[in-house]
Amino acid sequence: MQDINQFPETARVWIYQGNKVLNASEVPGLDAHIGHFTDKWTSHNVALRATGALVHHRFVVLVVNDMHTGVGGCSIDSSVQFVRNLGEEYGMDFMDRMNFAYLASDEVRTVHKDELPALYAAGKVDDNTLFFDNLVNTKKDFVESWLKPLGESWMKRFV
Repeated sequence: MQDINQFPETARVWIYQGNKVLNASEVPGLDAHIGHFTDKWTSHNVALRATGALVHHRFVVLVVNDMHTGVGGCSIDSSVQFVRNLGEEYGMDFMDRMNFAYLASDEVRTVHKDELPALYAAGKVDDNTLFFDNLVNTKKDFVESWLKPLGESWMKRFV
């Protein structure tokens, strides 16, 4: 796997959040699957310069430098299918965008969007609580804005 620091700020990023935390014994196998996929990932039969990683034992992050080879619909479809297959193999759902992840006491926790108002009303999260914005789409945004206060995120509208 390539180091994300070797990719330009404009590199495209996709983040898939798992519905549970993987245990330490599962992480090396999942990381190996990600590395194998990104090493072989192509667009129109041309190898993509890509990397990926499992972050916080829960997020699959895929990164592509599309300056030389554009990412087409078929290559995006193949990545979605890859992540779905990972989910099946590891008993996880990486496709549910209605679960939001946030940091509480340096621990990643999740809340369903329908439960966020009650959590907010109870004071367990507030506008300064750091939430993961899995909709960032460039390396620059991933590095600078993946974690952002709830009050500055698109998820605030669900409070």
